[in-house]
Amino acid sequence: MVKKDERVDAYIARAAEFAKPILIHLRELMHSTCPDVEETWKWSFPVFVYKGAILCNMAAFKEHCAFGFWKASLMDDTDHLFDLQDKDGMGHLGKIYSLKDLPKDTVLKKYIRAAMKLNEDGIKVPARAKVAEKDKPELKVPDYFTAELSRNEQARLAFDAFSYSHKKEYLEWITDAKTEATRNKRMAQAIEWLQEGKSRNWKYSPNP
Repeated sequence: MVKKDERVDAYIARAAEFAKPILIHLRELMHSTCPDVEETWKWSFPVFVYKGAILCNMAAFKEHCAFGFWKASLMDDTDHLFDLQDKDGMGHLGKIYSLKDLPKDTVLKKYIRAAMKLNEDGIKVPARAKVAEKDKPELKVPDYFTAELSRNEQARLAFDAFSYSHKKEYLEWITDAKTEATRNKRMAQAIEWLQEGKSRNWKYSPNP
């Protein structure tokens, strides 16, 4: 019996028209390759689970879709699929704008089966080694962002309470802006997320 989740149905129905055939195809490919796969809903997008562990995930954005393998770091990238990975976004196949951007089904199925084997063998992604706080370079908060934080106590308290890595993600995102307009837009978004206690990459984090 196909184990589908109504939340995934709704997600696809709400997606932009260009995204629907991509999501539908990826979903069907997952179920045809792994009949025992289960759908669930995590971090605001569809996730596929097999043998009690996450196998893959997919998502649709305003202009592109993304598809990722949970244990990509342990997989042999024999067909160089992961060379397409967008370093600024989620997923391992790059930004998917149409069905033409997807690898051949035979290749994707091979990768899905490889991911299945890792779950079947109970292999987990090793935890990242943590660097001691004292060994990390000091984070410099720009005056313009400090000023924005000072105007919103809730956002400031959330930022101050965040871990080193979460602070760094916000600061790099803001300071990397190419124009003042972009920087101001990012700061406004940052303040909004901070008020809600969200990290910069809350959409993609297992602990948003």
